[in-house]
Amino acid sequence: MTEADVSLIQRTFAAQQATALRWRLSTLAERKARLTRLRDAMMAQRAAFYAAFAADYRKSPAEVEASEFLPVMDEIRHALGSLRRWMKPRGHWPTSTMLGTRASVQYQPRGRVLIIAPWNYPLSLCFGPLVSALAAGNTAMIKPSEMTPAVSALMARIIADIFPPEEVALFEGSQPTAQALLDLPFDHIFFTGSPAVGKLVMAAAARHLSSVTLELGGKSPTIVDASANLTLAAETLMWGKFLNNGQTCVAPDHVYVHASVKSAFVQACRNVLQQRYGADGSARLNSPDLTRIVNRRHTERVAGLLTDALQRGAVLSAGGLTDLDQCYVAPTLLEDIPADANIMSEEIFGPLLPIIAYDDIDQVIASINAAPKPLALYVWSTRNEQIRQIVAQTSSGGVCVNHCVAHFAHGNLPFGGVNNSGIGSAHGEYGFKAMSHERAVLRATPLMLIKLFFPPYTAARQRLIRLVVDTLRLPKL
Repeated sequence: MTEADVSLIQRTFAAQQATALRWRLSTLAERKARLTRLRDAMMAQRAAFYAAFAADYRKSPAEVEASEFLPVMDEIRHALGSLRRWMKPRGHWPTSTMLGTRASVQYQPRGRVLIIAPWNYPLSLCFGPLVSALAAGNTAMIKPSEMTPAVSALMARIIADIFPPEEVALFEGSQPTAQALLDLPFDHIFFTGSPAVGKLVMAAAARHLSSVTLELGGKSPTIVDASANLTLAAETLMWGKFLNNGQTCVAPDHVYVHASVKSAFVQACRNVLQQRYGADGSARLNSPDLTRIVNRRHTERVAGLLTDALQRGAVLSAGGLTDLDQCYVAPTLLEDIPADANIMSEEIFGPLLPIIAYDDIDQVIASINAAPKPLALYVWSTRNEQIRQIVAQTSSGGVCVNHCVAHFAHGNLPFGGVNNSGIGSAHGEYGFKAMSHERAVLRATPLMLIKLFFPPYTAARQRLIRLVVDTLRLPKL
């Protein structure tokens, strides 16, 4: 792997400073023009992206469209239609003690933004944050994953074709390139990846007091209660879990199923797998609709989780076939998994789905709360009281009720984690705000009540100040 030249990274960073200062005054039209150039360049390379994704991990064109192109196109469309409103300063009424002033919040570009993207959705999770950065008026330096070299090289060509490096620059490479970028005092860092690496990114940002958006992960649980529509749950969960062959940060990691419907749910899942990917292991191995694991090392890791679970007594309900040379692990359902199996504590990030029977929802909630806060929580139920209990008594980055994964694509919702699963929010207006400094602007009017608090503090003035403080104790009308 060829690493980017450190001196080139430093020169580019320095060159972007002048651009960032100039772009503080960028107009709506200028920002929309940048987004339009990005959109048009992506669409012009549609077929090339199909080939690049096939080369990196055999992702089908349909999945490239649905999971890579669609999110970025939707982000751009949303920004183009909403940017005028997002950029507009927002006035705020004065509070009691600020009578005689006018106030607003203005959205100022943060400046120079660093985007570090992962390998599992290399286009969507690289250009998606770039849309927010450009919409907010920032320059950007981008580091895609070295594990998807064909897609990264294509994105590098697109960026170089439509932006000069003093505006947007992409640097290929591995850890040394990432470290050279993290050594620089960016105004904001947007990182998508594992919690372990996220901690390193946050530590690097702390050296410069750079603000961060961390899109991390975790073991996102699913609950299927006795009232759930099992057919719809199986159809949807088998999509959300095996999209990108399980290599999705918001994929259902494991499923708690009420014991009374567990057998029926497992059978429904088997039926879906058979309909979508083939009746037997050979058919699924040759299915054009199953993306491969990104490389052999990750295939060995996922296969190791499967082997460990089976050796400890887990029951194989579907799948189980692995082929390290083809970076293939079949869509796999596991039951009766021992608590000490590695799959119960490590984020799976692959096509293995533990299915766990439960009788008491309180015990399930306790198990979820005993683990680090996940990026997503999925609840399948038709009982509103049960749904409210689960949502109220747990914490996660986002929640889907009778759905999964889809909240990622909802442009009017904040997408992000909480604590171990992430910091900050992305997408739509939330991504725009993450890439902006919300600057408070207060303007005094001739009637400035603050003069009442100026010295000298005569006895009369002290009584007046005391009266104001006492008044604030009264209920607000």
